[in-house]
Amino acid sequence: MPRIDPQDPTLKDLQGLHLWHAPMSSCSQRVRIVLAETGQAFESHLIDLEKDEHASAAYQKIHPKGLVPALVDDGALIIESIDIIRHLARRNDALAATAKPELLEMADAAQLDLKLLTFEFLFRAAPPPPPEVAEAFQARHQNAWLKQFRRDFAAGFDRDRIEAAVRRTDAGFAQLDALLADGRDYLAGADFSLADIAWMPNLHRMDLMGWPYARRPHLKAWFDRVSQRPSYRSALEAWEHAQTVEAFAAYTAKRREEGTDIRSFGGLED
Repeated sequence: MPRIDPQDPTLKDLQGLHLWHAPMSSCSQRVRIVLAETGQAFESHLIDLEKDEHASAAYQKIHPKGLVPALVDDGALIIESIDIIRHLARRNDALAATAKPELLEMADAAQLDLKLLTFEFLFRAAPPPPPEVAEAFQARHQNAWLKQFRRDFAAGFDRDRIEAAVRRTDAGFAQLDALLADGRDYLAGADFSLADIAWMPNLHRMDLMGWPYARRPHLKAWFDRVSQRPSYRSALEAWEHAQTVEAFAAYTAKRREEGTDIRSFGGLED
């Protein structure tokens, strides 16, 4: 269901739009892009994922899965990014009219692979947390799947799991590339839509990893086009820390030299 009953009753008293989000969260990015495209003002509540603020008891009363983003609109709580952008698009006739459920569902399904690949090819650049920090996360967070994911990451993802995620991602990109092969400007047709917004952060994230977009020329042209939009710059790029982006670039280059970057998986260089 798009709306859920909040565990924190004070949320019902909030007026206007309130967004709990993180700068580099791809799901947060798509929500901020919709807000920028529609010109809707919102109260920003930043969640520092590096400090595990999403594992706090207070935040998990807002988002029971302990993830970002979460949106409150005049007391109504919505916690899934696709549901959030659909909700926000209702206030904009152009975006609401061009929503394509199958493309939104496809983008939503891609998130698990995006998360795994992000952790493997970007976040592994950072040193592991001290044991007491990792243990505190396991003790405080209520999301069993996320806790297991963190344990798997600490132990090292096996190659088959990474290979599968890369192959599924490439298959999805091939699908999008085929859609764009008819000369359309945007994923759903002639007009910019929620489908474009849902996929923009994913393409950006994979670009940080050095994804070989030359193999999908129509998709690359689309990404070059949508990344020039003011909303991409203000709602995605402007929230990123330059130091973090530079660290990602250095780590990607290092793994490229070692032959262990994302291009060495999933047959991307075949």
